[in-house]
Amino acid sequence: MLTIGDSFDGARGHLGLILPRAAVGASMLVHGTGKLRGEGPAKTGEMFEQLGLKPGKPWAVATGLAEVFAGAGALLGFLTRPAALAVLVTQAVAIAKVHAKNGFDITKGGYEFNLALMAIAAGLLIAGPGHASTHALLDRAVNGRGARRLWRTARPSPAQRLFQLIG
Repeated sequence: MLTIGDSFDGARGHLGLILPRAAVGASMLVHGTGKLRGEGPAKTGEMFEQLGLKPGKPWAVATGLAEVFAGAGALLGFLTRPAALAVLVTQAVAIAKVHAKNGFDITKGGYEFNLALMAIAAGLLIAGPGHASTHALLDRAVNGRGARRLWRTARPSPAQRLFQLIG
């Protein structure tokens, strides 16, 4: 929810976070669910083994879970910063192990798309989820409005500080 102190530009900035959250969220959900469904764990595990990531199948499942978490977190705007970290880690490994040798161009198997996902994730890591998010909805529900919110903002508990940090 926008407050009195928010400008039109600030509101646009918060609403503007929805699109990058949706883009990285949908991409990571598709990547992750593909690794977890049907033959995904076995096939991805075999590929991981060939890349030197052993044992392959457990790493494939862990990567799939991290990507699904990252996708859901980004889409919902909840635990956005940990989700962004998961994107950064999984895509850095993908670049290092698969795409770097192919150069930048995605049409040649390069790291162009991975780098774009990482840039979006870095932006979400810095900015957080914005006002149009599950995180903001929960924050408003817990902290309330008016004087109660002012008091909790002025004297946040350790739990509130952690909640704000993880975004």
